[in-house]
Amino acid sequence: MPVQQLTDLIRFVRHNSPFYRDLYADLPEHVDELTAIPVVPHDTFWQANTPRRNRLLTGPIDEAVIFKSGGTTGAPKFSVYTREEWREFTSAFGSGLVEAGLRPGHRVADLFYAGELYASFTFILDSLHRAPVANVRLPIGGGAPLASTVHTLEEFDVDVVAGTTTTLCGLADHLVREGRQLPAVQILFFGGEGLYEDQLPLLRKAFPQAQARSIGYAGVDSGLLGQAVPGADPRVHRAFTPYTVVEILDENTGEPLTREGVAGRIVVTDLRRRLMPIIRYPVGDRAEWTDVAAGHFRILGRAEEGVRIGAVSLYTQDVHELVRAADPTGRVSGMQLVVRRWDGRDGLVLRLAVDGEPVPGCHVPTEVSPVGEANPTGLRHLAAAVAKEILAARPMYAAEADAGRIHPIAVEWVRHGELSVNARTGKLLRVIDERPHS
Repeated sequence: MPVQQLTDLIRFVRHNSPFYRDLYADLPEHVDELTAIPVVPHDTFWQANTPRRNRLLTGPIDEAVIFKSGGTTGAPKFSVYTREEWREFTSAFGSGLVEAGLRPGHRVADLFYAGELYASFTFILDSLHRAPVANVRLPIGGGAPLASTVHTLEEFDVDVVAGTTTTLCGLADHLVREGRQLPAVQILFFGGEGLYEDQLPLLRKAFPQAQARSIGYAGVDSGLLGQAVPGADPRVHRAFTPYTVVEILDENTGEPLTREGVAGRIVVTDLRRRLMPIIRYPVGDRAEWTDVAAGHFRILGRAEEGVRIGAVSLYTQDVHELVRAADPTGRVSGMQLVVRRWDGRDGLVLRLAVDGEPVPGCHVPTEVSPVGEANPTGLRHLAAAVAKEILAARPMYAAEADAGRIHPIAVEWVRHGELSVNARTGKLLRVIDERPHS
């Protein structure tokens, strides 16, 4: 499908999608500028996009592929692509792999996650299949035993290993503990989460000849976002023009940023997707332009719509709802998601505000059972209940924590006045990413 004119796309979605029809009800009949269109409200977008009685899609699901987005509530979050849309998506991303470092004849091991409607494994495999250079694909997957994976990498003289940063580091740790290396590997393609400086020494020990490079920037819900830009900073990507339009918006005013070096939140518009339209959709990441004319931007971490802890995605609104479910008496008067990194691993700290009660300090409910503890305030029990709700809704977090790849969920109790706010507006910050991004 060719790239659509914005006016034609807007006309189409207003006519066929009840969600967008309501969202654009106050707009004039003809719209030809993105800035005239409201940013999609993240919560209502997903409330409208349900398997039954869907109000977002522009037509019935009679030919499509369906994937799961990283949601955590009982209302599932699904992303839908037609056959043609998926082919175009993976073809464009596959072309970007060449600039990321893929060369003719490379043997590539796909270690991304597969099954349970997750997209990454299939997406990377199809992108490699449609890349403009010949390559050999080994669909190993991220759940294979490490010893088996190492054997396959050696047996087939693999040149490129692709996976989440957490998977690559887990594989490297296994090799180091075994006193082994894979010097034949030339490239480590990471995706789905950032790569930190403290992870590079481990990767170099296991893969002494390999360069760690971004495989590209995309999301199953948002689609194409950026192809890797060669250079020293793997966070820098280039927008997939003309297929998608990437905007970086001021976090306070919502106005598009046009100056380099100013951080804002990313929204994306896909000019080719029609069944599940993505128009000024908030991706959940922050970025800054590094070269506006060339469309180059640097990813700076998550924005308030969600967080990513290692390979686990959590939507902010979902966590709020889970906390409310665990707190029927309403003792929690405010909350923030704090992402930290220590001892070489990411961790989520839920900062919960309570008023009028003694604050017991930081509690790690996934490691300490509240049963039998003297606890007059009941906050330790509440912390455990909150963690239980989150882990039940997002079991991947517990699995990753049990495997030692991320820290267990922690709860930090504060007074409401101790919650962090925007220094300019005084508004509560829903997400605070304290990981190093420089």
